[in-house]
Amino acid sequence: MTRGEPQTEPSGADPSGADPRGADSRGAAPEPAEQRPAASDPSAGPADPPQSPPGAAEPGEPGGRRFRRRTAQAAEQPTAPRSAKGEQDPAARARDICYRLLTMRDHTRLELEQALRKREVPEEVIHATLAKFDKAGLINDEAFAESWVRARHEHKGLGRRAIAQELRRKGVDQVVVEEALSDLDADAEQARAAELVRRKLGSTRGLDRQKRIRRLVAMLARRGYAEGMAYGVVRAALDAEDADTDTDTDERIEWDLLPD
Repeated sequence: MTRGEPQTEPSGADPSGADPRGADSRGAAPEPAEQRPAASDPSAGPADPPQSPPGAAEPGEPGGRRFRRRTAQAAEQPTAPRSAKGEQDPAARARDICYRLLTMRDHTRLELEQALRKREVPEEVIHATLAKFDKAGLINDEAFAESWVRARHEHKGLGRRAIAQELRRKGVDQVVVEEALSDLDADAEQARAAELVRRKLGSTRGLDRQKRIRRLVAMLARRGYAEGMAYGVVRAALDAEDADTDTDTDERIEWDLLPD
């Protein structure tokens, strides 16, 4: 090439001077052009809602918040059979009530019947349910009366008359009541009455004898003890108290007579 002659570009070269293999001399690929969001088309419909990540549960699907909430609410509902309207089966409801009451303590048939009627269980369901419990041996008025007599006499100090009234109010037959009370020994009943009087003697001291007798006899009568037994027990307790007092007085007199 002679001096002053213009230089010529190699064939295939870009007139702008850019390297055809890219701007980076190390051979890296050119960066892609920045993508701009396409303008929304007014004629297009509403945009689709954002999609959940793959594998995520929808709100109403198993694992979603709504599904878990509905599942928890369903777990809290009773499992007894229900009718098409969602009401619990009356027979199943009656059985549940009886089982719950019998778990707390023994009940007579009348007590269970009154409890079911109070909860508005249909009459035919009441009779059918109690008949099944009778057949299964879960209702036994004889056993109930025996345990009731023993508990009320030993722990509450009640006499025959008060216990008999309680059993009759609970629907126990009179024959069953008399059989249960026959196990209550007369001597044991009198001993229990005497124990009750001894506990109350201190609160009547300072009163005249007749007033003390009336108060103590009335206390025993309220607990169901016969009047004759009550008077005998009270007089015996007061006589024993007077004898102890006289003995203490005689001992004090003899002590005062001793020489200094």
